[in-house]
Amino acid sequence: MGHSRRNMRQLAESTFTPPSHISADQTIAWIVKADGNNLYSVELPSRKVILVELPSRFRSTIWLRRGGYVLVDRTAFEGRENKLDGEVVNVVGDEKEWRKRAYWPIEFPKRDVDVNDEDEDHAGRMPPSDEEDDDDDDG
Repeated sequence: MGHSRRNMRQLAESTFTPPSHISADQTIAWIVKADGNNLYSVELPSRKVILVELPSRFRSTIWLRRGGYVLVDRTAFEGRENKLDGEVVNVVGDEKEWRKRAYWPIEFPKRDVDVNDEDEDHAGRMPPSDEEDDDDDDG
């Protein structure tokens, strides 16, 4: 059964409002890639890449994209023997507001576009035409 509209709206609004403070076990992380069903590789401010899980309250309600930011709790899976290093506790919705907070890591500068040019997706684009190549030869 799906989430109620009120719950979805409250969850979405909570991601746009940054918390006043975060605990020592929590950190903001940059999403590197999706690794599977509700699993994401994220980069910590220390440049270490870890695997985190998206909890059920966010599933099918909030979608994460590569290059976005999340708040990760590193102690969520502390006692377990598995490959997970943390759990997403909040999703950075309004990045501008989150960046104003004292806990935002300086290691995450503002990025205009995706930094990985080598992973650029060419799907749906037309190949360069021969006419464009001919114009370059005339000059």
